[in-house]
Amino acid sequence: MLSKRLAHILSQLMAAETPLTSAALSASLQVTSRTIRTDIKELNDRLAPYQAAVTAVRGAGYELLINDENAFRRFMKEEVEQEEPLAVLPEERVRFILKRLLLAESYVKLEDLQEQLFISKSTMSNDVKSVKRKLEPFGLKLEAKPGKGCRIKGSEMKIRYCMSEYLFNECRSYQTMLNTAVTILPKHELELIQKTMINYINEEGMNLSDICMNNLIVHVAIACKRIRHGNYVSVLPEEISEIPRAKEYKVAKKMVERLEGLLDVSFPQEEIVYITIHLLGTAKMVQSFSSSGQKQIVDDDTSRLVQLMLKTIDQKLQLDLAGDTELMIGLSLHLKPAINRCKYGMNLRNPMLDEIKAGYPLAFEAGIIASRVLEEEEGLSIHENEIGYMALHFGAALERRKMEIPPKRCLIVCASGAGSARLLQDRLRSQFGSKLTILGTAELYSLPHVSLHALDLIITTIPIHMDLPVPVIQVNTILGGGDFLKIGEALTSETRVTLASQYMKKELVFTKSAFQTKEEVITFLTQKVIDLGLAPAELTPSVMEREEAAPTSFGHYTAIPHPMTPLTDETFWAICTLEKPIIWGEKKVQFVCLLCVEKENAKDLKGMYRLLGELVHNVKFIQHLIACDTFEDMLDIMYKKAPSYKN
Repeated sequence: MLSKRLAHILSQLMAAETPLTSAALSASLQVTSRTIRTDIKELNDRLAPYQAAVTAVRGAGYELLINDENAFRRFMKEEVEQEEPLAVLPEERVRFILKRLLLAESYVKLEDLQEQLFISKSTMSNDVKSVKRKLEPFGLKLEAKPGKGCRIKGSEMKIRYCMSEYLFNECRSYQTMLNTAVTILPKHELELIQKTMINYINEEGMNLSDICMNNLIVHVAIACKRIRHGNYVSVLPEEISEIPRAKEYKVAKKMVERLEGLLDVSFPQEEIVYITIHLLGTAKMVQSFSSSGQKQIVDDDTSRLVQLMLKTIDQKLQLDLAGDTELMIGLSLHLKPAINRCKYGMNLRNPMLDEIKAGYPLAFEAGIIASRVLEEEEGLSIHENEIGYMALHFGAALERRKMEIPPKRCLIVCASGAGSARLLQDRLRSQFGSKLTILGTAELYSLPHVSLHALDLIITTIPIHMDLPVPVIQVNTILGGGDFLKIGEALTSETRVTLASQYMKKELVFTKSAFQTKEEVITFLTQKVIDLGLAPAELTPSVMEREEAAPTSFGHYTAIPHPMTPLTDETFWAICTLEKPIIWGEKKVQFVCLLCVEKENAKDLKGMYRLLGELVHNVKFIQHLIACDTFEDMLDIMYKKAPSYKN
C-alpha cells in the first residue's frame, strides 16, 4: 500500500486540472520541495507497471498521465486503501455519487465525495449536473443547504424506484442482488424476505420470473430500510380504494403480517398498497390446463391491444407477425402486469437491456412501435426497460420465423473422387444443417444430362463453363471460411455487397467528420437528406423524437437513428463516420447510419435488417468502416473484409 504522503500527492494530482508545482505540493504536505521530488520518484516506480506516470511539465509543474484506465484502476485497488474500487470514468463517478445520495440518511457533503473520487471542483460540478439529469425522469431533485450538503428530494415512491434502478440494475441473479442488497439490510433479513414471499406466492398460485422475484425482494428491502428511518409512501386516495379489491392485496397483506413479526417493522396500509403495486406489476396467473389443451387467461381489452400492436408493427416493418399465435399469447400475458407497472410509475429493472438492443435491433424497434400504441391507447409513459422486455417476445417470434424457411436444395460437383465428395457433403451438413438439402453428387461431364429443375443451386469444386438455370458456387474441396460465407449468402439470396449497394448512396456517405454531439450528427444527416429532396422537413424532429423514446446507440460504436414514422418514398441509408467517438445515450459512437424506410413499404426488408444487425454485432467490421475515406472504400470493405468477421 502507498504511504499516506504518497497517496496524498497522488490525490492532489488526480484532482488538479493543471500541473501542480513542487512548491504547491510541499506547502500542502508541510515538507520540502526536495522531499516532494523524492516522493514523486518513488511514486513513479510504483506507477510504472500500471501504465501511468507523474511527468514534469517545463515551467508549469507536475501532472499525472494515465495511459490505461483499467490498469490504473487496478493500481488504485491494489495500492491505495479504499472501501470500494475507484470510479474513474464519468459514468462510474455519477453512479458512485447517486449511490451515496440514495443510501444517505441525511445530507451529504459534496466536498467529501470529491475527495473520495480524487477529482477537481469543476469535475465534481459537471458530475452533479449528470446526477440531476439522472434524477429528472423520476421527478426528483437535488436539494442543497449551505453548511449541510445535498440530499435527494421528491416523492417517496419515486425515490424507491430510483434506488432500485441505480443500486440494482445490473443484478442478474439472486446472489448478485443479495451482494448489493446487504448495503440496505443484513443478509439474514433479506433471506427471510425471500422465503416468506416465495411461500405466499406459491400458495396463491401466482407465477413470477426470477428477475421479477428479485425485483420484488429489492423493493420490499428498500421499503424496510426507508420505514425504519421514518420515510413512508403516500398513495392517492383513489388508488387505495381500488387496490384492496385485488387478489394481490390479500397476498401482500399476508406477507406483511408475517414480515412485521420477523423484521420488527410496522407496515401501514399505504405500504401494503405499495407492495401490492409490485405484485400487480410482476405476477401473472399460472396457466391452467384442460383436456382440450392449454388455456390462457387473457381478457378482451388486452387481446385487442396486442392485436393492434401487431397490426401496427406489420404495417411499419413488414414482419408478418399478426398470425403468430404463440407471440399473441406470450405478449398478452406479459402486457397485463406491464400496464400495471406503467400505470403506477413502477420501473422494472432490465439487466439485459444493452444485450437486447445490440442483439435484436429489429425486435427492439418492434418494441418501440408497440410502446407507442400503448401510449396512445392507454395514456401511459413506457420506460426503455419495458420496451426491452417486449422486444424479447418479438425476438423469439423472429427466431421462430427463421426456422420456418424451407431448406435450399443443392447438387455437388466434385472432380476429386467419391472420398472428397463425401467429405464435402459432411462439412456442408455440419455447417448448414437443416438450411441445406444435398440431393446428390454428379460429374461435370454428366451435367447436361441431369434434370436441374428441382435444384436451387450447384456447389462445385471445379469451374463450370456452361449456362445453367440455377446459381453455381465454386468452392475449395477443403472448405474454408470464405466458402462458407459464399454459400451462406446464397442461402439467404442476398449478399452483403448487394444489400449495401442497394441502400447506400454515394452522396449520403460522409467520413471522418468532426461532430461533438448526437444532435449535431442527426441535424447534419437529416438536413442532407432533406436538401436532396428525399424527405420532408419534419424528418429532423421525427428522428429527434425517436431518440427521446430510447437512444438508438447499440454498442460497438454504432448508432442507427431513424424517424418515428416512415417519411421517405424509398428505403436508404445516410452514413456518417466520426474522427473521434462521441457519447450517444451513455455509449460511445463513431459509426452512424441514418435509416430511412419508405412510406407504406411493401418490400421484404429482412435482409437489410439482417445486415444492420451484423454491423451492430461486429466491432472489427465497424472499425474497418470507420477507417474508410470514401464511399468506394466502404463498399470494398463490405465485399472483402466481411468474410473474416463472420460470426
